[in-house]
Amino acid sequence: MANDTTPSTAPSADEKRRWAEEFDATPEQIEEAIAAVGPGKADVELHLKGSRSSSNSDRVHDAGA
Repeated sequence: MANDTTPSTAPSADEKRRWAEEFDATPEQIEEAIAAVGPGKADVELHLKGSRSSSNSDRVHDAGA
């Protein structure tokens, strides 16, 4: 398995498809994440999770507080 902490090349099309499935994202979201944070799998995953998470203030507001 390749070291994904500091990859020097972009993932292959097949690898991007696997990431999209694994991270429950679209191929376009994978491409956008790679453009934003680079080709590291862990970085892409964190970027995708961060873009979907809400802040604590969002949760407090939604709870009516």
